Amino acid sequence: MKAVDGDFNGRASQRRSDLLRQTLVLFLRLVVGITVAIPFFWLISTSLKPEALLFRVPVVWIPRPLHWSNYVDAVNYIPFFRYLMNTLYIAVPATVFTTFSSSLVAYGFSRIQWPGRNIVFFVLISTMMLPFQVTMIPLFVVFRNLGWIDTFLPLVVPTMFGNAFFIFLMRQFFMTLPMELQDAARIDGCSELRIYWQIILPLARPALATTALLTFINFWNEFMMPLIYINSESKFPLALGLQQFQRQFGAEWALLMAASTLMTIPVIVLFFVTQKTFIQGIALTGMKG
Repeated sequence: MKAVDGDFNGRASQRRSDLLRQTLVLFLRLVVGITVAIPFFWLISTSLKPEALLFRVPVVWIPRPLHWSNYVDAVNYIPFFRYLMNTLYIAVPATVFTTFSSSLVAYGFSRIQWPGRNIVFFVLISTMMLPFQVTMIPLFVVFRNLGWIDTFLPLVVPTMFGNAFFIFLMRQFFMTLPMELQDAARIDGCSELRIYWQIILPLARPALATTALLTFINFWNEFMMPLIYINSESKFPLALGLQQFQRQFGAEWALLMAASTLMTIPVIVLFFVTQKTFIQGIALTGMKG
């Protein structure tokens, strides 16, 4: 009986310990979630305030009445939809080119044996340590000599040659795939490009989706590069166009927050739609044979 009682007490103690640990984890998640959500809630709250409530102390978190007209005014205050189309003209091709070129280079580094492969890969990864400020001026000189300043070309064309981080990401994913698939395809007479296109890419959808999502978000929010290369206001993307809400002696803060909310919503929706594939790609889980 003592052994049975001891075993029962041990199981009860383990259950209490598990319950306490789960409660603590849930509490920490709740705290982190609220901390992350507060700035976004403040953004939405400010976008719905009249000008008289913008700087009131204490802060008015839920204004009454809600000024939904701020969103209409924000869209009309700047050529919002023109800036939106400019952003898509940059972000969509850049996403397609980066995903395709990075996967192709990653395939060469992970699935094909050739002399000096590891050395070249090490050099490629080393370029990730170079900050953008180091290459900013040389790149500007090159694009100016090509006559590409004040066009979308400096923003889109470099994406055709891959991105070191995404090449690394997809190389690691490709290396988890069984080599037997590739060997069997070679025996059947498949070329390397056909193996890459018809065998490897369909299995790499999580990594491709992760690359595409991160690239799209990066170019959707990109500010510095358009600021350097684009001069005409008619070609501004959204991130650069939001500057139009700031004047010399002040800013239209409510309208700026409304436009920023409109700019943020598509990214949030896109992430929630693709979050399962995105998390799977980040985890880099390959095929299990």
